Amino acid sequence: MKPLDIGIAGAGPAGLAAALFLSRAGHRVELIERFAQPSPVGSGLLMQPTGLTVLDALGLSPAIHALGNRIDRLHGADAGSGRTVLDVRYDALSGGRYGLAVHRAALFATLHDAVVAEGLPVRTGITLAKAETRQARTALHDPDGEIVGDYDLVVDATGARSQLAAASVVAPDIRELPWGAFWATLDCEGIAHDAHALAQRYDAARVMIGVLPVGRAGAGEGRKAAFFWSLKAADADAIRRAGLQRWKARILAYWPQTAPFLDQIADWDQLTLARYAHRTTLPPVADGIAFIGDSAHSTSPQLGQGANMALLDAAALAHALSSAATLEEGLAAYAAARRSHVRLFQMLSYVFTPFYQSDSQAIAWLRDRLVATVARIPPAPQILAAIVSGTLADPFTRAGLQECRWPQRVPQEA
Repeated sequence: MKPLDIGIAGAGPAGLAAALFLSRAGHRVELIERFAQPSPVGSGLLMQPTGLTVLDALGLSPAIHALGNRIDRLHGADAGSGRTVLDVRYDALSGGRYGLAVHRAALFATLHDAVVAEGLPVRTGITLAKAETRQARTALHDPDGEIVGDYDLVVDATGARSQLAAASVVAPDIRELPWGAFWATLDCEGIAHDAHALAQRYDAARVMIGVLPVGRAGAGEGRKAAFFWSLKAADADAIRRAGLQRWKARILAYWPQTAPFLDQIADWDQLTLARYAHRTTLPPVADGIAFIGDSAHSTSPQLGQGANMALLDAAALAHALSSAATLEEGLAAYAAARRSHVRLFQMLSYVFTPFYQSDSQAIAWLRDRLVATVARIPPAPQILAAIVSGTLADPFTRAGLQECRWPQRVPQEA
């Protein structure tokens, strides 16, 4: 296939990774971003072996490891009894895998710096309303109907509430999820915490509190932790009206050791309300358009796969185009390459989310008594580690990737 003119809508991790892969494959790319200055949105996230493999393929492993924080297990306990109800360890699988918790600013900067270093054009301050394909070219339009770019291919990386997908796909499956979370990024230097675990406390499935040590947002900065409190998004205003001190008191009753984190929160403005949606764009392609990341698929964050799946999409799209004779063939190959993996993890998200975010007493009882017991019996630890790693089904081969050689990665910090 001849080199293509490619417009990439959205300069988040998915769009930035796609720009790097596609440019290195010989295509002419430009990024279009609605904000005046591209920037990260959100607090912390957990890079899984899938996403770390993609970053390694881009040559960005040293940069992200210099900022991130190695995570060896996910641990959750009942807030009342202290009983362990979740204990997933990456070393249940052979090969030396681990997770890497990162501040979103660190992931963004790692990818954005690479884009800038390679001189890829980024156009900012442009809002996109629709994409229109005519005579084998796809034009991007702003809300006034003006054409802001004309390409052989448009890559939509604008996220779960994509206007391009809404205007281009017949009835995409979008379901707003009732549960969300308050998030804050807080200092963790000198605070007693498990530096290499995502730690959580539960009261049934109605309450979930978590601390994820995410490393540094930038070189030379202090180490941070992402603190979160699960809630129904519809209850957020009532919680705010009840007052910050009442909210803190409730958390301390469940988990007194979080006091040094809560002491840093002096205003509701320090907390971000994250809302979640389950979105499926099938197929993740239309005439002259490829959808990647949350514009193609999104779920609740319980399995920690969102950014990792987006990076896999970017790699898979570039790989599919590299081995195709025509654009149409390449888009079909991309859709086929990601279909099974995406469907599997969306299904798993549906299954697991109610165990940690729901009003069901029965499901919580099942999690705490039966599931927690069975999870310790082989091969359950290996299966859970594979689910968390994103490798229960092979995500690499059809994306043109080989998994990292984990023993050679950066060792755990003291």
